[in-house]
Amino acid sequence: MSTLAVRKSAPAAGTTPGTAQGPPARRRRIALVPTLTLVLGALYCLLPVAWVVIAATKSGRELFSTFTFLPGTGFADNLSDLNAYRDGVYWKWMGNSALYAGLGALLSTAVSAVSGYALAIYRFRGRETVFSILMAGVLMPPVILAIPQYLLLAKADLTDSYWSVLLPLVLSPYGVYLARIYAAAAVPGDVVEAGRMDGAGEWRIFTRIALPMMVPGLVTVFLFQFVAVWNNFLLPYIMLSDDEKFPITLGLFTLLEQGSNTPALYTLVITGALLAVLPLIALFLAVQRFWSLDLLSGAVKS
Repeated sequence: MSTLAVRKSAPAAGTTPGTAQGPPARRRRIALVPTLTLVLGALYCLLPVAWVVIAATKSGRELFSTFTFLPGTGFADNLSDLNAYRDGVYWKWMGNSALYAGLGALLSTAVSAVSGYALAIYRFRGRETVFSILMAGVLMPPVILAIPQYLLLAKADLTDSYWSVLLPLVLSPYGVYLARIYAAAAVPGDVVEAGRMDGAGEWRIFTRIALPMMVPGLVTVFLFQFVAVWNNFLLPYIMLSDDEKFPITLGLFTLLEQGSNTPALYTLVITGALLAVLPLIALFLAVQRFWSLDLLSGAVKS
């Protein structure tokens, strides 16, 4: 009886124990659900991008008179008009965005690396309290902080300057959170202790040992912060009044407002939006080779 019971409970030949034994057609239908979900999500994200790409090829007349996804013939003229608009102020806006996003992301990544490493490695009184306050900053909407930041910088006479946009971006609570999580996983305590036993100082241990291990996580922090600053609109809108200091988001917004009275500017806004996406795509392609799926890559397992 016991042998017969074992034989009845054994899985069928060619199958793996613990896997579903339902009809093949039903299993295929279930497997199609996540694939269809991903396809619908991709279409939802890519359709607006496709519209911008196609609309940028249309002249002002074609933009409002032809089928939405039918390419036009005015892309070269749109580029020429955008380049000539106010003696090339668009490229000034692009340069400002590169400054804000590049320098702001670098400073924010550096602060996040030092803070995240300290919170992950060192044990001190109030560590969890500090981390909880930072986490509260992650949950706080930026609009709540924008007005107090403006008032503080106005007291320091820094409004309508490049610093008024850069300084509030240096501390990123989400960046500190990511850096702490990554440092805790990628920097073993044994490696830090070995460095101390060899006579290395804390700063040398951080820069020579811990920092190379944290590079993949810090690249992610830099990319997230760069994209966030590049797409930032509210802070420059509140801080800046001189359009020569505008980033690309605020510059395109002013063009869009003027387009309500001058419809010809709509083509410039769409073409400018297309060009504004290209640096983000190039950055993503350039830094993705620095990413690593192995959180302990190059480290010693404890």
